[in-house]
Parts: sequence; structure tokens; C-alpha cells
Amino acid sequence: MKSMFKLSALIAALGFTTLGIVPAAQAASPTEKATVVLVHGAFADGSSWDDIIPSLHQQGLKVVSVQNPLSSLADDVAATRRALDAQTGPVVLVGHSWGGMVITEVGNHPRVQSLVYVASFAPSVGQSINDLAKDYPKPSGLDHVVVDKEGFVTMSFEGISKHFAQDVPAAKQRLMTATQGPIRGAAFDEKVSVAAWSTKPSWFIVSEQDRMIQPALQLDNAKKISATTVRVQAGHVPQLSKPKEVIKAIVDAAKSIQN
Repeated sequence: MKSMFKLSALIAALGFTTLGIVPAAQAASPTEKATVVLVHGAFADGSSWDDIIPSLHQQGLKVVSVQNPLSSLADDVAATRRALDAQTGPVVLVGHSWGGMVITEVGNHPRVQSLVYVASFAPSVGQSINDLAKDYPKPSGLDHVVVDKEGFVTMSFEGISKHFAQDVPAAKQRLMTATQGPIRGAAFDEKVSVAAWSTKPSWFIVSEQDRMIQPALQLDNAKKISATTVRVQAGHVPQLSKPKEVIKAIVDAAKSIQN
């Protein structure tokens, strides 16, 4: 009985109820600084943002890096929505690569005030990645993927080192290969039902040496959504190879909602 009492007291002290967690919105503060919620892409995990998170902290921003299961668009949207629900102030929602699909779908969340696309996709309602890419030449990186018997896709070391992250140090390339998140191939045919960029101000980092998403596709997406566009001489992971430019875009997006 004593142990049960202690457990109940602990739950109460942490702000839980028998029906679940007290909604974060109850603790919202109108003066609270923005939180940056980072959404990684395919063949990656939440650590793909490690190089820029300390600098965002130095700018006074809170940061959350979502861990996407990469099992479906719906699953990744659910993971990101949980992260958004946990915030108590305004959010800058950032998506890299496949993460652009996720933030487009979930970015209408009331906490989200601005969107940042990083070497990414910005689909319209009813579009999938394959819909977006069909009118552009096939990127060279897609020749270096491996599909397992359950339909999950990974990249070979050659793919990571020469096409996904060709402009980052070799040690980082090896680490990225080891920690990559397999994505369910069928996800590339899944379509968004919402286009959050139609109602939220957006920024777009266009990587002009990208071998995973055609730079022309990125630029056309940026124009379509009327994004503040930053063009960088970088491969598919500018958050690693051109971190200053990515940090500045995120900080600018945060400043736009705090002024």
C-alpha cells in the first residue's frame, strides 16, 4: 500500500492525472521563446541535426529533434505531432528531405508559426514524393539504395559517401551509414492531405549540389510556396556541410514570429 501511495504522489507531482498527462497548452506563456522542432528525413535519424543544435541553443532557442519511425507518412506525422503537442509556446517546424512531407502535413498544428524546408520536398495537397519527382531527372543517389525483404530502404556506404553526403568528412559519412534509419519504400507513394505552407510563412534551403533531390525540383517547390529562399553550394545535408546558412534561416524564421 505504501508503494502504491508513493507512486500516486509521484504521478501527481509530475503533473499527471489518471486520465493522462495534463495538456501542455495549460502551461503556455505568451512571452515564451520559440521552440525549434527538427524533423529528419529518410536514411537518417534525429542525430542528423547534432551539428546545429548547440548553435540554436546559443541563440536562446529551445530545440526538439523528432525521432521518426520512417514506417509511413502517418507514423512520422504522429511522432512529430506528439512533439508539437508537448510544447507550450510558438514553434518553428523544420524538415529535411522526406521531413518536408511530414512538416507539410502536420504544420497546420496551432503551435507552428513558421516552416523551414532544408533540401526538401514541399508537396501540394494530394501529392506524393514520386508525384513531385516524376518530371525531373532521376538523382544519382537513388542508384545506391538497398531494399530488404520487408520493403524498407537503406543506402550503401557508396551512396552515403558519394551522393548523400559527399561534402562532409569521411568519418561523419561512416557514422551516418551506421546510424541511418531505413524507410519503408511505400512511403514515397503516400500523399499529403494538407499543405501547411499555404497558411504559414516558409523558408527553403535549396542545395545546388544535391544528388538525392534534384536542385531544380527544390527551387521550383520554393517558388511555388513563395518561400524565403536560400541557395547554398552543398550536397543533400547542408545542416552538416553549410550549418551557418541553415542556422541563419531557422533563426530568421524564429525572429519573424517573435517580433
